[in-house]
Amino acid sequence: MKTVNNYNFKDQKVVIRVDFNVPLDENFLVTDVTRITAAKPTIDKILNDGGSVILMSHLGRPKGKDDTYSLKHIVPTVEKVLGKKIIFIADSVGKLVETASDNLKNGEILLLENLRFYPQEKVGDKDFAGKLANLGDFYVNDAFGTAHRAHASTAIIADFFPKKKCFGLLLASEIESINKVLNNNVKPVTAIIGGAKVSSKIDVINNIIDKVDNIIIGGGMAFTFIKAKGGNIGNSLVEDDKLDLALDILAKAKANKTRIHLPIDVIAADAFSNDANIMEIEADDIPDGWMGLDVGPKTNVGNTFVILGSNTILWNGPMGVFEMKKFENGTRELGNAIVDATQEGAFSLVGGGDSVAAVKKFKIANRVSYVSTGGGAMLEMLEGKKLPGIEAILK
Repeated sequence: MKTVNNYNFKDQKVVIRVDFNVPLDENFLVTDVTRITAAKPTIDKILNDGGSVILMSHLGRPKGKDDTYSLKHIVPTVEKVLGKKIIFIADSVGKLVETASDNLKNGEILLLENLRFYPQEKVGDKDFAGKLANLGDFYVNDAFGTAHRAHASTAIIADFFPKKKCFGLLLASEIESINKVLNNNVKPVTAIIGGAKVSSKIDVINNIIDKVDNIIIGGGMAFTFIKAKGGNIGNSLVEDDKLDLALDILAKAKANKTRIHLPIDVIAADAFSNDANIMEIEADDIPDGWMGLDVGPKTNVGNTFVILGSNTILWNGPMGVFEMKKFENGTRELGNAIVDATQEGAFSLVGGGDSVAAVKKFKIANRVSYVSTGGGAMLEMLEGKKLPGIEAILK
């Protein structure tokens, strides 16, 4: 796998697909710089070699050109993170962009306008990709968050650089981290799968079930398994049409000698609210009118025991409704256990929007081995799918 570290970019204009799809507040100020910071090592490598960079990204889901989603809003933040002046052009293709690219000097950074202002981006239009490709001498993909999309800037553009394309350092590290969990792991391996629905994680579970030793299941999806086994779950979230599927997963796990860990007890509430009445109760004995919104103390002890006995850990999904104070404990305790295991030498990979939000909320993001920047892309890799943005660089 070739990265920017395998090349010298002196006098080269490098087109880089970055993922600057960052959150903005009501004043259009960036509220989380993680994705910008993550792209910095790749950009620095090229500039330090004596090259120049042309950055392209999307922001949000605009329906055509919309000033609300203009990348001009992030320019001050990008300049602060990179420590360099940015040349911003309010377009992605066309004469203005071509002139700016032609005049770009070594050491300079050009940022193009939101790629998704053009419908050609999402449909993977070859002509649009060609116009982007004409701006530079070399192509680098460093946007893991969009690597699962066959868009013009993530996959099609690579065809115009048959021998001058490679991975950025962020994208390479994402691939290596997921491979470390799935293929190059040190056993015992534990996967923590949480979230609302079994249906959204079924492909992940099926792909990893013969690769891991333990699967800890939490969140709303746990109640589909518990009900399938004959438990009473009250008004807890459940997918009644997936009960047989849950039983099939449990049978497949048993055949593979993979241990599935379901909640033993839960924190149940009489309403989906932080002001609800709560009680600790066995996970399979929840009365009508009550719903499980977090795992209980016995489950926390069991999960911690499993995690501390693991050498490789994947965390994708929370244990409960951690956004509410009353129901955050299970997810926080799980995170703390992963931190402790990591300090003892385990490799821990955290990915998925809710899990990433959790490690940030509990301020442990820098105490695990790796936090993925791409939720959907990571999920598809865990499902065993080939990602167009990655395959385009490899071919």
